[in-house]
Amino acid sequence: MTDGTNVISATSIPNPQIKRGLRLRYLVPVAAFVALALMFGWGLTHNSREIPSGLIGKPVPHFSLPPVQGRVLGLSSTDLVGEVSLVNVFASWCVACREEHPLFVRLKADGVVPIHGLNYKDQPDNAARWLNTLGDPYTRTGADRNGRVAIDWGVYGVPETFVITKDGRIAHKHIGPLTPKDLEETILPLIRRLQRQ
Repeated sequence: MTDGTNVISATSIPNPQIKRGLRLRYLVPVAAFVALALMFGWGLTHNSREIPSGLIGKPVPHFSLPPVQGRVLGLSSTDLVGEVSLVNVFASWCVACREEHPLFVRLKADGVVPIHGLNYKDQPDNAARWLNTLGDPYTRTGADRNGRVAIDWGVYGVPETFVITKDGRIAHKHIGPLTPKDLEETILPLIRRLQRQ
């Protein structure tokens, strides 16, 4: 019997474990939302062409490739020692390679830097026809028919372009098609700096 005063039952007193459980119940979705928001924000501001490469500063992988059909000079790691150069990974079936190709043709005409081509998983006739039609900006062109050499270089896809130092080390990796802006703001200043060293 009660005398009209409030009686607190044992079930109405919150158990500390229950309180903790309720806190976690609300904290987990909030933490998940914050994590997703941070990842989304990073994705919007991150340049996907700046994927880090573990090969930067290291010697180019050891390789030796035969020339692309119709060309005399193949490409090997020993060809990449002695002068600053570019190595462009391309394929005739690659639409983005077609976009950047005129930049390499112009670079060759200007004589700024030797450009070497690494032809990735291409049919010999297609690669030869592509270079004959669009122009051949490459000093040497290696046919990587099975893609093994590109894997050793850490290639994610085509096109990719590497700046190589005089002593045969990878100084820079550019993923995707080169644009005039990439060339003027990143690639050419790096080449000039490396050539002065």
